Amino acid sequence: MERKPFGWTGVEIPAIGQGSWRMGESRGARDREVEALELGLRLGVTHVDTAEMYGNGSAEEIVADAIAGFSREELFLTSKVLPENATRKGTTRACERSLKRLRTDYLDLYLLHWPSSHPIAETMAGMEDLVRAGKTRFLGVSNFDVSDLREAMAALSRERIACNQVLYNLSHRGIERELVPFCARNGIAVVGYTPLAKGGFPSAGSAGHRVLEEIAAKRGATPRQVALRFLTRSAELFTIPKAVDPEHVRENAGASELLLSADDVTAIAAAFPAPRRRVPLATA
Repeated sequence: MERKPFGWTGVEIPAIGQGSWRMGESRGARDREVEALELGLRLGVTHVDTAEMYGNGSAEEIVADAIAGFSREELFLTSKVLPENATRKGTTRACERSLKRLRTDYLDLYLLHWPSSHPIAETMAGMEDLVRAGKTRFLGVSNFDVSDLREAMAALSRERIACNQVLYNLSHRGIERELVPFCARNGIAVVGYTPLAKGGFPSAGSAGHRVLEEIAAKRGATPRQVALRFLTRSAELFTIPKAVDPEHVRENAGASELLLSADDVTAIAAAFPAPRRRVPLATA
């Protein structure tokens, strides 16, 4: 399992983590979701991402069940505050609710889920309060473009932005033009969500899929593993695919062991070209 420093923090975490978006929405799926996360943890995928929004808090409870048998110090646990809760005091209260659902004393990373109508200075002050209180080690944002990031950075008085979590997959490479370089210069980790495009992965027989298949065949991997490795190819890039099927969990975990050559990266980039000009930040 490849581990690398998480931005300026220097904390080494898996390049490929586990997402929990859409977990907690069906009582009948709960056991499978817990088991999938547990399997990922046993395979070394100890970066687990969740949010108070997911399943109205149920995803956090599922994560709590999954991590219960593991040493807390081995985990890197992320959650997020909803924008409507992101006043200074509201951010603190939201984090405390998340901690209760997760049955842990602290988070490793707490994010503002997307830009809020509340002043960013209030939210960042609340985040800094949480760091000072030991309720989160690091703070960050999600779905922020460069201008949003600059504003958030300027609002901080003691801490630094550790992470920006954004949509990133082979069909959405717009962040590579300005956002990724900006984050790299400032030591901000970029965590890509929905890396396998939530049902929109290149279809079998398409030109792009054939490129992924050819590389996968050479490397003893699968096309999805090739895609995940491409999306984590540089130091600042991390990703958090969600999986419930055990085979998908194993497939995701195994992707971090894959080595892509410079020619592989060039071929993938050509098959799934990034925009040639600035585009608005994509979200899902």
